[in-house]
Amino acid sequence: MLSREIINLQVGQAGNQVGESFWQDVLAEHGLDQAGIYHGTDPVQLQRVGVYFAEVNHAGSQSKYVPRSLQIDLEAGVCDRVRSGPMGGLFSPETYLHGESGAGNNWAKGFYTEGAELIDPILEVVRKQAEACDVLQGFQVIHSIGGGTGSGLGCLLLTKMREEFPDRMLATFSILPSPKVSETVVEPYNAMLSVHQLVETSDLTICIDNEALYDISIRALKVNSPNFKDLNGLISKVMCGVSTSLRFPGQLNGDLRKLGMNLIPFPRLHFLMPSYAPISDPKTQSYQGTSVPELVQALFDRRNLLVACDPRNGRYLTAATIFRGNVASREAEVAVRELQTRNSNQFVEWIPDNVSVTLVSVPPVGQKQAAVALSNSTSIQELFLRTHETFAAMYKRRAFLHWYTGEGMDVMEFSEAESNSQDLIAEYQQYQEARAGDEDEYDEEEAPSEGFSQ
Repeated sequence: MLSREIINLQVGQAGNQVGESFWQDVLAEHGLDQAGIYHGTDPVQLQRVGVYFAEVNHAGSQSKYVPRSLQIDLEAGVCDRVRSGPMGGLFSPETYLHGESGAGNNWAKGFYTEGAELIDPILEVVRKQAEACDVLQGFQVIHSIGGGTGSGLGCLLLTKMREEFPDRMLATFSILPSPKVSETVVEPYNAMLSVHQLVETSDLTICIDNEALYDISIRALKVNSPNFKDLNGLISKVMCGVSTSLRFPGQLNGDLRKLGMNLIPFPRLHFLMPSYAPISDPKTQSYQGTSVPELVQALFDRRNLLVACDPRNGRYLTAATIFRGNVASREAEVAVRELQTRNSNQFVEWIPDNVSVTLVSVPPVGQKQAAVALSNSTSIQELFLRTHETFAAMYKRRAFLHWYTGEGMDVMEFSEAESNSQDLIAEYQQYQEARAGDEDEYDEEEAPSEGFSQ
Protein backbone atom coordinates (compact mmCIF):
# COMPACT_ATOMS: atom_id res chain seq x y z
CA MET A 1 0.00 0.00 0.00
CA LEU A 2 1.43 3.39 -0.99
CA SER A 3 2.12 5.79 1.83
CA ARG A 4 1.40 9.42 1.09
CA GLU A 5 4.65 10.94 2.25
CA ILE A 6 5.37 14.02 4.34
CA ILE A 7 8.73 15.79 4.47
CA ASN A 8 9.56 17.36 7.84
CA LEU A 9 11.67 20.52 8.14
CA GLN A 10 12.80 21.69 11.56
CA VAL A 11 14.19 25.21 11.46
CA GLY A 12 16.16 27.03 14.16
CA GLN A 13 16.93 26.08 17.73
CA ALA A 14 13.33 25.67 18.91
CA GLY A 15 12.33 23.81 15.74
CA ASN A 16 15.14 21.29 16.18
CA GLN A 17 14.50 20.78 19.89
CA VAL A 18 10.77 20.17 19.31
CA GLY A 19 11.66 18.00 16.31
CA GLU A 20 13.91 15.82 18.44
CA SER A 21 11.09 15.24 20.92
CA PHE A 22 8.64 14.51 18.06
CA TRP A 23 10.92 11.91 16.48
CA GLN A 24 11.47 10.17 19.84
CA ASP A 25 7.70 9.75 20.22
CA VAL A 26 7.15 8.69 16.59
CA LEU A 27 9.94 6.07 16.84
CA ALA A 28 8.34 4.63 19.99
CA GLU A 29 4.90 4.46 18.37
CA HIS A 30 6.25 2.63 15.32
CA GLY A 31 8.42 0.21 17.32
CA LEU A 32 11.71 1.65 16.02
CA ASP A 33 14.89 2.19 18.02
CA GLN A 34 17.03 5.34 17.88
CA ALA A 35 18.98 3.95 14.93
CA GLY A 36 15.76 3.38 12.94
CA ILE A 37 15.75 -0.43 13.29
CA TYR A 38 12.38 -2.12 13.88
CA HIS A 39 11.91 -4.07 17.13
CA GLY A 40 8.11 -3.99 17.39
CA THR A 41 5.66 -6.88 17.31
CA ASP A 42 2.53 -5.33 15.79
CA PRO A 43 2.30 -5.30 11.96
CA VAL A 44 0.13 -2.13 12.16
CA GLN A 45 3.29 -0.26 13.22
CA LEU A 46 4.87 -0.74 9.79
CA GLN A 47 1.73 -0.52 7.65
CA ARG A 48 2.08 3.22 7.03
CA VAL A 49 5.54 3.91 8.42
CA GLY A 50 6.43 5.26 4.95
CA VAL A 51 4.54 8.51 5.64
CA TYR A 52 7.53 9.86 7.61
CA PHE A 53 10.27 7.28 6.95
CA ALA A 54 12.15 5.99 3.93
CA GLU A 55 13.08 2.31 4.14
CA VAL A 56 16.67 1.41 3.28
CA ASN A 57 18.42 -1.96 3.46
CA HIS A 58 20.95 -2.00 6.23
CA ALA A 59 23.42 -4.63 7.46
CA GLY A 60 22.36 -7.35 5.06
CA SER A 61 18.65 -8.06 5.06
CA GLN A 62 17.67 -5.81 7.97
CA SER A 63 15.69 -2.69 7.09
CA LYS A 64 16.56 0.68 8.52
CA TYR A 65 13.93 3.42 8.56
CA VAL A 66 15.33 6.90 7.90
CA PRO A 67 13.18 9.94 8.72
CA ARG A 68 12.32 12.19 5.80
CA SER A 69 13.52 15.22 7.73
CA LEU A 70 15.85 18.22 7.39
CA GLN A 71 17.60 19.74 10.41
CA ILE A 72 18.27 23.40 9.62
CA ASP A 73 19.87 26.26 11.56
CA LEU A 74 21.94 29.36 10.86
CA GLU A 75 24.64 28.32 13.30
CA ALA A 76 26.34 24.97 13.71
CA GLY A 77 25.67 24.40 17.44
CA VAL A 78 22.15 22.97 17.31
CA CYS A 79 22.86 20.65 14.35
CA ASP A 80 26.08 19.47 16.00
CA ARG A 81 24.18 18.72 19.21
CA VAL A 82 21.54 16.66 17.36
CA ARG A 83 24.27 14.91 15.33
CA SER A 84 26.25 13.95 18.42
CA GLY A 85 23.14 13.05 20.46
CA PRO A 86 21.41 9.67 20.84
CA MET A 87 19.52 10.11 17.54
CA GLY A 88 22.46 11.50 15.56
CA GLY A 89 22.76 8.36 13.42
CA LEU A 90 19.05 8.28 12.65
CA PHE A 91 19.04 11.14 10.12
CA SER A 92 20.87 11.09 6.80
CA PRO A 93 24.14 13.14 7.06
CA GLU A 94 23.15 15.33 4.07
CA THR A 95 20.01 16.53 5.88
CA TYR A 96 21.97 18.56 8.46
CA LEU A 97 22.19 22.05 6.97
CA HIS A 98 23.60 25.02 8.84
CA GLY A 99 25.23 28.42 8.40
CA GLU A 100 28.00 29.77 10.59
CA SER A 101 27.09 33.14 12.07
CA GLY A 102 23.48 32.73 13.26
CA ALA A 103 20.56 35.14 12.90
CA GLY A 104 21.03 37.02 16.17
CA ASN A 105 17.24 37.07 16.81
CA ASN A 106 16.84 39.22 13.71
CA TRP A 107 14.10 38.25 11.21
CA ALA A 108 15.80 40.23 8.43
CA LYS A 109 19.04 38.23 8.83
CA GLY A 110 17.09 34.98 8.51
CA PHE A 111 15.07 36.18 5.51
CA TYR A 112 17.44 38.47 3.58
CA THR A 113 21.10 37.92 4.35
CA GLU A 114 22.31 34.84 6.28
CA GLY A 115 19.23 32.81 5.35
CA ALA A 116 19.42 33.72 1.67
CA GLU A 117 22.94 32.24 1.51
CA LEU A 118 21.73 28.90 2.85
CA ILE A 119 18.45 28.61 0.94
CA ASP A 120 19.80 26.99 -2.27
CA PRO A 121 21.52 24.04 -0.54
CA ILE A 122 18.34 23.51 1.56
CA LEU A 123 16.10 23.47 -1.54
CA GLU A 124 18.49 21.06 -3.24
CA VAL A 125 18.04 18.53 -0.40
CA VAL A 126 14.26 19.16 -0.32
CA ARG A 127 14.06 18.40 -4.06
CA LYS A 128 16.08 15.22 -3.65
CA GLN A 129 13.79 14.06 -0.80
CA ALA A 130 10.67 14.96 -2.82
CA GLU A 131 11.88 13.08 -5.91
CA ALA A 132 12.32 9.91 -3.85
CA CYS A 133 8.64 10.01 -2.79
CA ASP A 134 5.89 8.07 -4.54
CA VAL A 135 2.97 10.36 -3.64
CA LEU A 136 4.23 13.40 -1.72
CA GLN A 137 1.28 14.94 0.11
CA GLY A 138 3.14 17.87 1.60
CA PHE A 139 5.55 19.36 4.10
CA GLN A 140 5.47 20.14 7.78
CA VAL A 141 7.67 22.91 9.14
CA ILE A 142 8.46 23.17 12.86
CA HIS A 143 9.70 26.63 13.86
CA SER A 144 9.45 29.39 16.41
CA ILE A 145 8.45 32.83 15.12
CA GLY A 146 9.95 34.89 17.94
CA GLY A 147 13.64 34.49 17.11
CA GLY A 148 15.58 35.09 13.90
CA THR A 149 16.18 31.73 12.23
CA GLY A 150 12.85 29.97 12.74
CA SER A 151 10.99 33.14 11.79
CA GLY A 152 13.12 34.68 9.02
CA LEU A 153 14.63 31.60 7.39
CA GLY A 154 11.45 29.62 8.13
CA CYS A 155 9.37 32.17 6.19
CA LEU A 156 11.88 32.35 3.33
CA LEU A 157 11.76 28.56 3.07
CA LEU A 158 7.94 28.53 3.00
CA THR A 159 7.91 31.22 0.29
CA LYS A 160 10.34 29.25 -1.90
CA MET A 161 8.50 25.96 -1.35
CA ARG A 162 5.17 27.57 -2.20
CA GLU A 163 6.73 28.58 -5.56
CA GLU A 164 8.35 25.22 -6.19
CA PHE A 165 5.58 22.89 -4.93
CA PRO A 166 2.41 24.97 -5.49
CA ASP A 167 0.06 21.99 -5.32
CA ARG A 168 1.47 20.34 -2.16
CA MET A 169 0.19 21.06 1.34
CA LEU A 170 2.34 23.27 3.58
CA ALA A 171 1.56 22.78 7.28
CA THR A 172 3.45 24.57 10.04
CA PHE A 173 3.76 24.06 13.77
CA SER A 174 4.54 27.62 14.76
CA ILE A 175 5.61 28.52 18.30
CA LEU A 176 4.47 32.06 19.08
CA PRO A 177 6.21 34.33 21.56
CA SER A 178 4.45 35.30 24.75
CA PRO A 179 5.05 38.52 26.70
CA LYS A 180 5.16 36.54 29.95
CA VAL A 181 7.92 34.24 28.71
CA SER A 182 9.89 36.66 26.57
CA GLU A 183 13.47 35.98 25.56
CA THR A 184 14.28 38.99 23.42
CA VAL A 185 12.90 42.48 23.15
CA VAL A 186 12.33 42.31 19.36
CA GLU A 187 10.10 39.20 19.46
CA PRO A 188 6.97 41.23 18.47
CA TYR A 189 8.75 42.46 15.31
CA ASN A 190 9.83 38.93 14.32
CA ALA A 191 6.39 37.48 15.07
CA MET A 192 4.52 40.20 13.18
CA LEU A 193 6.72 39.85 10.08
CA SER A 194 6.30 36.05 10.24
CA VAL A 195 2.50 36.11 10.55
CA HIS A 196 2.47 38.46 7.54
CA GLN A 197 4.21 35.72 5.52
CA LEU A 198 2.30 32.77 7.04
CA VAL A 199 -1.05 34.29 6.02
CA GLU A 200 0.07 34.05 2.38
CA THR A 201 2.25 30.92 2.23
CA SER A 202 0.95 28.31 4.67
CA ASP A 203 -2.12 26.06 4.21
CA LEU A 204 -2.41 25.09 7.88
CA THR A 205 -0.67 26.83 10.77
CA ILE A 206 -0.98 25.10 14.13
CA CYS A 207 -0.24 27.78 16.73
CA ILE A 208 1.44 26.98 20.02
CA ASP A 209 2.58 29.48 22.61
CA ASN A 210 4.99 29.25 25.49
CA GLU A 211 2.66 30.92 27.96
CA ALA A 212 0.05 28.15 27.63
CA LEU A 213 2.75 25.45 27.73
CA TYR A 214 4.21 26.83 30.99
CA ASP A 215 0.74 27.08 32.48
CA ILE A 216 -0.16 23.46 31.60
CA SER A 217 3.19 22.16 32.89
CA ILE A 218 2.81 23.90 36.26
CA ARG A 219 -0.94 23.40 36.74
CA ALA A 220 -1.61 19.97 35.25
CA LEU A 221 1.76 18.19 35.14
CA LYS A 222 2.81 19.61 38.55
CA VAL A 223 6.27 20.63 37.28
CA ASN A 224 7.34 23.62 39.41
CA SER A 225 9.90 25.05 37.02
CA PRO A 226 9.31 23.57 33.55
CA ASN A 227 12.29 23.24 31.22
CA PHE A 228 12.25 23.00 27.44
CA LYS A 229 12.12 19.19 27.62
CA ASP A 230 8.76 19.39 29.45
CA LEU A 231 7.36 21.97 27.02
CA ASN A 232 8.61 20.14 23.93
CA GLY A 233 7.07 16.90 25.22
CA LEU A 234 3.64 18.58 25.20
CA ILE A 235 4.07 19.91 21.65
CA SER A 236 5.26 16.49 20.52
CA LYS A 237 2.11 14.81 21.95
CA VAL A 238 -0.04 17.15 19.86
CA MET A 239 2.09 16.63 16.73
CA CYS A 240 1.87 12.85 17.11
CA GLY A 241 -1.88 13.12 17.67
CA VAL A 242 -2.42 15.28 14.59
CA SER A 243 -0.41 12.91 12.41
CA THR A 244 -1.92 9.71 13.86
CA SER A 245 -4.60 9.39 11.23
CA LEU A 246 -1.90 9.73 8.56
CA ARG A 247 0.45 7.19 10.19
CA PHE A 248 -1.98 4.43 11.20
CA PRO A 249 -5.02 2.85 9.59
CA GLY A 250 -8.31 3.81 11.25
CA GLN A 251 -11.85 5.01 10.70
CA LEU A 252 -12.35 8.21 8.72
CA ASN A 253 -8.70 8.47 7.94
CA GLY A 254 -7.42 11.40 6.03
CA ASP A 255 -4.39 13.21 4.83
CA LEU A 256 -3.23 16.80 5.24
CA ARG A 257 -5.49 18.00 2.44
CA LYS A 258 -8.55 16.32 3.94
CA LEU A 259 -7.69 17.88 7.31
CA GLY A 260 -7.47 21.28 5.63
CA MET A 261 -10.75 20.72 3.76
CA ASN A 262 -12.58 20.15 7.04
CA LEU A 263 -10.93 22.97 8.96
CA ILE A 264 -10.28 25.95 6.68
CA PRO A 265 -13.47 27.68 5.46
CA PHE A 266 -11.53 30.72 4.12
CA PRO A 267 -7.93 30.54 2.87
CA ARG A 268 -6.52 33.28 5.12
CA LEU A 269 -8.15 31.92 8.27
CA HIS A 270 -5.92 28.87 8.59
CA PHE A 271 -4.54 29.44 12.10
CA LEU A 272 -5.55 26.57 14.36
CA MET A 273 -5.59 26.09 18.14
CA PRO A 274 -4.48 22.62 19.29
CA SER A 275 -5.60 20.93 22.50
CA TYR A 276 -4.72 17.59 24.06
CA ALA A 277 -6.40 15.32 26.59
CA PRO A 278 -5.87 13.86 29.07
CA ILE A 279 -3.13 16.08 30.48
CA SER A 280 -2.29 14.87 33.97
CA ASP A 281 0.55 14.34 36.38
CA PRO A 282 2.26 11.04 35.34
CA LYS A 283 2.16 9.91 39.02
CA THR A 284 -1.65 10.06 39.12
CA GLN A 285 -2.28 8.67 35.64
CA SER A 286 -2.81 5.08 36.76
CA TYR A 287 -5.51 6.19 39.23
CA GLN A 288 -7.62 8.03 36.66
CA GLY A 289 -10.11 6.72 34.15
CA THR A 290 -11.02 8.77 31.11
CA SER A 291 -14.43 8.33 29.60
CA VAL A 292 -15.06 9.57 26.06
CA PRO A 293 -17.35 12.44 27.23
CA GLU A 294 -14.59 13.52 29.66
CA LEU A 295 -12.05 13.53 26.82
CA VAL A 296 -14.37 15.66 24.66
CA GLN A 297 -15.03 18.07 27.53
CA ALA A 298 -11.28 18.41 28.14
CA LEU A 299 -10.51 19.03 24.44
CA PHE A 300 -12.76 22.10 24.42
CA ASP A 301 -11.59 23.30 27.84
CA ARG A 302 -9.48 26.45 27.68
CA ARG A 303 -6.99 24.94 30.18
CA ASN A 304 -6.02 22.17 27.74
CA LEU A 305 -5.32 24.56 24.86
CA LEU A 306 -1.72 25.03 23.77
CA VAL A 307 -2.39 28.69 23.06
CA ALA A 308 -3.15 31.30 25.71
CA CYS A 309 -6.54 32.53 24.56
CA ASP A 310 -10.08 31.90 25.70
CA PRO A 311 -12.42 30.23 23.16
CA ARG A 312 -15.40 31.58 25.13
CA ASN A 313 -14.51 35.03 23.75
CA GLY A 314 -15.03 33.85 20.18
CA ARG A 315 -16.91 31.24 18.20
CA TYR A 316 -15.76 27.97 16.65
CA LEU A 317 -15.85 28.02 12.85
CA THR A 318 -14.71 24.38 12.64
CA ALA A 319 -12.89 21.78 14.70
CA ALA A 320 -11.36 18.35 14.12
CA THR A 321 -11.22 15.80 16.93
CA ILE A 322 -8.88 12.80 16.70
CA PHE A 323 -9.43 9.99 19.23
CA ARG A 324 -6.74 7.41 19.92
CA GLY A 325 -7.18 4.01 21.55
CA ASN A 326 -10.22 1.81 21.97
CA VAL A 327 -13.01 4.34 21.34
CA ALA A 328 -16.35 3.45 19.77
CA SER A 329 -17.28 5.75 16.89
CA ARG A 330 -20.87 6.12 18.04
CA GLU A 331 -19.72 7.10 21.54
CA ALA A 332 -17.30 9.74 20.22
CA GLU A 333 -19.84 11.22 17.82
CA VAL A 334 -22.57 11.41 20.48
CA ALA A 335 -20.20 13.02 23.00
CA VAL A 336 -19.14 15.67 20.45
CA ARG A 337 -22.73 16.36 19.42
CA GLU A 338 -23.88 16.73 23.02
CA LEU A 339 -21.08 19.18 23.78
CA GLN A 340 -22.09 21.25 20.75
CA THR A 341 -25.75 21.20 21.75
CA ARG A 342 -24.93 22.39 25.27
CA ASN A 343 -22.71 25.19 23.95
CA SER A 344 -24.49 25.96 20.69
CA ASN A 345 -23.86 29.71 20.95
CA GLN A 346 -20.08 29.05 20.80
CA PHE A 347 -20.28 27.34 17.38
CA VAL A 348 -21.21 29.24 14.23
CA GLU A 349 -24.54 27.97 12.95
CA TRP A 350 -23.88 28.70 9.27
CA ILE A 351 -21.41 25.78 8.94
CA PRO A 352 -23.42 22.63 9.73
CA ASP A 353 -21.57 19.52 10.97
CA ASN A 354 -18.53 21.64 11.69
CA VAL A 355 -16.79 19.26 14.11
CA SER A 356 -15.24 16.21 12.45
CA VAL A 357 -14.44 13.00 14.34
CA THR A 358 -11.52 10.71 13.47
CA LEU A 359 -10.75 7.42 15.25
CA VAL A 360 -7.43 5.57 15.38
CA SER A 361 -7.15 2.40 17.43
CA VAL A 362 -3.45 2.88 18.29
CA PRO A 363 -3.09 4.80 21.59
CA PRO A 364 0.00 6.86 22.48
CA VAL A 365 2.79 4.90 24.19
CA GLY A 366 1.99 4.53 27.89
CA GLN A 367 -1.66 5.62 27.60
CA LYS A 368 -4.88 3.69 26.98
CA GLN A 369 -6.82 6.52 25.37
CA ALA A 370 -6.08 10.07 24.31
CA ALA A 371 -7.48 12.72 22.03
CA VAL A 372 -6.31 15.78 20.14
CA ALA A 373 -8.41 18.61 18.74
CA LEU A 374 -7.54 21.28 16.20
CA SER A 375 -9.95 24.20 16.48
CA ASN A 376 -10.47 27.05 14.06
CA SER A 377 -11.88 29.61 16.48
CA THR A 378 -12.28 33.35 16.02
CA SER A 379 -10.87 33.78 19.55
CA ILE A 380 -7.37 33.23 18.11
CA GLN A 381 -7.47 36.94 17.22
CA GLU A 382 -6.46 37.48 20.88
CA LEU A 383 -3.01 36.14 20.00
CA PHE A 384 -2.65 38.48 17.06
CA LEU A 385 -3.97 41.44 19.07
CA ARG A 386 -1.43 40.73 21.80
CA THR A 387 1.44 40.73 19.31
CA HIS A 388 0.01 43.76 17.55
CA GLU A 389 -0.08 45.86 20.70
CA THR A 390 3.53 45.14 21.69
CA PHE A 391 4.63 45.61 18.06
CA ALA A 392 2.82 48.96 17.72
CA ALA A 393 4.30 50.34 20.95
CA MET A 394 7.85 49.92 19.59
CA TYR A 395 7.18 50.60 15.92
CA LYS A 396 5.49 53.93 16.68
CA ARG A 397 8.86 55.16 17.96
CA ARG A 398 10.81 53.25 15.28
CA ALA A 399 12.77 51.49 18.08
CA PHE A 400 15.33 48.86 17.01
CA LEU A 401 14.49 49.31 13.31
CA HIS A 402 18.09 50.01 12.32
CA TRP A 403 18.99 46.36 13.01
CA TYR A 404 16.49 45.33 10.33
CA THR A 405 17.12 48.07 7.77
CA GLY A 406 20.84 47.35 8.15
CA GLU A 407 20.19 43.93 6.63
CA GLY A 408 18.64 45.55 3.55
CA MET A 409 15.02 45.53 4.71
CA ASP A 410 12.58 48.30 3.80
CA VAL A 411 10.67 50.03 6.61
CA MET A 412 7.52 49.74 4.47
CA GLU A 413 7.51 46.01 5.15
CA PHE A 414 6.75 46.71 8.81
CA SER A 415 3.76 48.87 7.84
CA GLU A 416 2.52 46.21 5.40
CA ALA A 417 2.84 43.50 8.05
CA GLU A 418 0.96 45.66 10.54
CA SER A 419 -1.93 46.35 8.17
CA ASN A 420 -2.13 42.69 7.09
CA SER A 421 -2.36 41.71 10.75
CA GLN A 422 -5.13 44.28 11.33
CA ASP A 423 -7.01 42.88 8.32
CA LEU A 424 -6.67 39.34 9.68
CA ILE A 425 -8.05 40.38 13.08
CA ALA A 426 -10.95 42.19 11.35
CA GLU A 427 -11.74 39.09 9.26
CA TYR A 428 -11.94 36.88 12.33
CA GLN A 429 -14.20 39.45 13.99
CA GLN A 430 -16.42 39.65 10.91
CA TYR A 431 -17.05 35.87 10.86
CA GLN A 432 -17.50 35.81 14.62
CA GLU A 433 -20.40 38.24 14.28
CA ALA A 434 -21.90 36.68 11.14
CA ARG A 435 -25.26 34.98 11.57
CA ALA A 436 -27.09 32.47 9.40
CA GLY A 437 -30.05 34.75 8.65
CA ASP A 438 -29.59 37.87 6.55
CA GLU A 439 -31.67 39.88 9.02
CA ASP A 440 -30.92 40.22 12.70
CA GLU A 441 -33.94 38.11 13.63
CA TYR A 442 -31.79 35.05 14.09
CA ASP A 443 -31.82 33.87 17.69
CA GLU A 444 -28.37 32.56 18.56
CA GLU A 445 -29.71 30.70 21.61
CA GLU A 446 -31.68 28.41 19.30
CA ALA A 447 -28.85 27.78 16.87
CA PRO A 448 -29.04 24.29 15.36
CA SER A 449 -26.10 22.33 16.69
CA GLU A 450 -25.82 19.00 15.01
CA GLY A 451 -22.09 18.60 15.10
CA PHE A 452 -20.77 15.16 14.35
CA SER A 453 -19.25 14.30 11.03
CA GLN A 454 -20.25 11.17 9.18
